[in-house]
Amino acid sequence: MVISSDMVYGHVESIILRCLMDKDCYGYEISRYISEKTRQEYEMKEATLYTAFRRLEKQGYIRSYWGDESMGARRRYYSITGAGKEYFHKKMREWEQMKKLLDLLFA
Repeated sequence: MVISSDMVYGHVESIILRCLMDKDCYGYEISRYISEKTRQEYEMKEATLYTAFRRLEKQGYIRSYWGDESMGARRRYYSITGAGKEYFHKKMREWEQMKKLLDLLFA
């Protein structure tokens, strides 16, 4: 079964921040991570990904920088900031509460 974009819509930023908790990544790496973690059941569109990058950077939750060209094409990398880590943990607490509420509603 393929996951609907509507089901993930409100969690795009949290998903990206989760990816960046482990290491700095460029856009395609994050896209591939999402696809692999969901066993190819969800693929984040490039437009969605880069719109979220801009929004997260404007809010101070991530920063971007250009990598060197030693490994091929020059890529823009993204890293999570301290504020981004705090925001991610806040969103995870909200997610846990939402899961509990949905379990009550759908039971």
